[in-house]
Parts: sequence; C-alpha cells; structure tokens
Amino acid sequence: MFDNKWLVTLLLSSFLWAESMELKILNGPWHLRVMDGMEVRKARAILDFDMKKMQISGFDACNRISGTLIKHSDINLTVPILISTKMACRGKIHNWVSYRLHQTLKEGFKVQEQNRYGVDGIMLKSLHHELFFKKMQKE
Repeated sequence: MFDNKWLVTLLLSSFLWAESMELKILNGPWHLRVMDGMEVRKARAILDFDMKKMQISGFDACNRISGTLIKHSDINLTVPILISTKMACRGKIHNWVSYRLHQTLKEGFKVQEQNRYGVDGIMLKSLHHELFFKKMQKE
C-alpha cells in the first residue's frame, strides 16, 4: 500500500507538470483567425505570450498592445490593465476585432488547445467571446 505522503507528492508533481506544459504551449506569437465564429485573419491581430514574465504584447488590429497577465486559477487568465497606442482603425473589421479582443482580455479567459477548421491552435474563451488563434512560426 502507498502512504499519504507519496500520494501528495505524486499529485503535486502531476499538477506542476501539467501547469508547465500549458505555459510552454502558450508561449510565443499567435495570429487571430476566427472571432465569435467570424473569419478575421485579414485584421492581422496578434498576441504574443511571455509566460515566464507573465506578460502579453501584440497588435489588436489597430494598435500595439501590452499588459501583465494575472493567473486566477490553473487555466483562467486576465489582463487587468492593457496599455495601447491610440491610432485610428483602418476599417470596420479592424475596429470590431480590436474592441472584442480588448473585451476578452479584460473579462478574463480560459485557454484550450483545439483543432478548428483543420488547423491546430488555441481557443481563448471569455464570458462573451471565443477567439481561435494559430501559432505563428518564429523567424
């Protein structure tokens, strides 16, 4: 039989391994492909996660953005303060994507690995939005 100390050690190491795998997968730049069921690749929104520093940066379809990630649970993240440049958007789709991307980051979101539309990527799910991203290749 196993004692409780061994079981706690096993559970803790399993939790830490799962957490590090999630962080490793999320690190790097991601291109927004689909937002709330609508194809938005042309808006060129990009999020770049740095999980060691718990920071996010990128482009919201109109402006450069950056902020600090706050982890509320194993898979729930939020960006309480998002810093952004204030350039005008080029078109309606860019404005639509920018607005909803900011909402998603502020609401808090869960990250799930998914394969959608024949593409491997991640889904950011908040209370009101679903954003599907594809990993970008590093140059």
